[in-house]
Amino acid sequence: MRHAILALACCAPIGAQTLAVKGETVYTMAGPAIRDGVVIMRDGKIERVGTAVSTPIPSGMRTLTAKVVTPGLVDAHSTVGLSGILNQNHDQDQLETSAPMQPELRAIDAYNAKDALVGWLRSFGVTTIHTGHGPGSLISGQTMVVKTLGGNVEQDTVRAAAMVAASLGEDGRASGGKAPGTRAKMIAMLRGEFIKAKEYAAKAAKAEKGKEPARDLRLEALGKVLAGELPLLVTVNKANDILAALRLGTEFGLKLVLDGAAEAPLVLEEIKASGYPVFLHPTMARPSGDSGALSLETASKLKAAGIPFAIPSGFEGYVPKTRVILFEAALAAANGLTPEQALEAITIEPARLLGIANRVGSIESGKDGDLALYDGDPLEYTTHSIGVVIGGRLVSEARR
Repeated sequence: MRHAILALACCAPIGAQTLAVKGETVYTMAGPAIRDGVVIMRDGKIERVGTAVSTPIPSGMRTLTAKVVTPGLVDAHSTVGLSGILNQNHDQDQLETSAPMQPELRAIDAYNAKDALVGWLRSFGVTTIHTGHGPGSLISGQTMVVKTLGGNVEQDTVRAAAMVAASLGEDGRASGGKAPGTRAKMIAMLRGEFIKAKEYAAKAAKAEKGKEPARDLRLEALGKVLAGELPLLVTVNKANDILAALRLGTEFGLKLVLDGAAEAPLVLEEIKASGYPVFLHPTMARPSGDSGALSLETASKLKAAGIPFAIPSGFEGYVPKTRVILFEAALAAANGLTPEQALEAITIEPARLLGIANRVGSIESGKDGDLALYDGDPLEYTTHSIGVVIGGRLVSEARR
């Protein structure tokens, strides 16, 4: 495969807010790919995109060149920034085990923007991640959406509170005789807490000023789930647990996102009827336990069924506790998805499902200047990421 060269034209400094990118192929994810395309960015936003003929580059503007250009990749579900690269107690904040349900825990209070794993993902073209508390408890906490700039949490945050993370099945089961020990107990505990949250919200709404009930951070967080302000992200793999999650969502009118969903092919009709989207397990995840039936072809089956889905990096219980969505999408493309559909699953589709498609996920005028540059087909193993642009600035030149 012929490698393109990352060309740096003219003399603008690396932090300049005017930048042009030329690509032999530009996948905008907003329409057909553009051959011999140009993207012009100014003040952190995409100003224009089109063919080189129709989109002249202003004289003196710094220009990067690559064989293939895509939108910055969007990781639909990760724990990076809470789970750190060292895998030591001091950088493993993705799961608090002192109680089975802790929706009040905020990812923003634990996220480390400078952890090396954030930069590692960025070097492959991942520019936005939905991250936070991970599987392992009935309700483990809240998630957030951040850019992978690696500055600080305030600068990088796109959405401070995105979803509340829950788990059913083996990931939600407590050990040592503690509750919940069974699937029925898991659902009973969740129903009980949602009923309490509903009653708490009703009392607060009716109370006279100064006579409101004492604040309860747990019930406030669950109240936002009940009100539809925060979706409930449920990590669930077995078919019977998926159906239990759907019943819970219907009973309380929740915005639900199914995460993992290894046995989704067994209940495609039910998932389709629910209207809930899926953050599918990483394509190459190792099958075991509740996820023993996962398949390389599940992404294509979801696509064929018309179920909205994205391919995330997910969470692994071993170092480095993350995967690279570019590689996961490539395997999905080799097992039923078209290359364009695979790219959609790590760009515009997760952006839509996270409610941030007005900013990221495609290359369009007015959106954030987030791009990934490659020296060949990004879904080919021999291709390298050769440049990453976030907010119109070149933030990585590593040949990864």
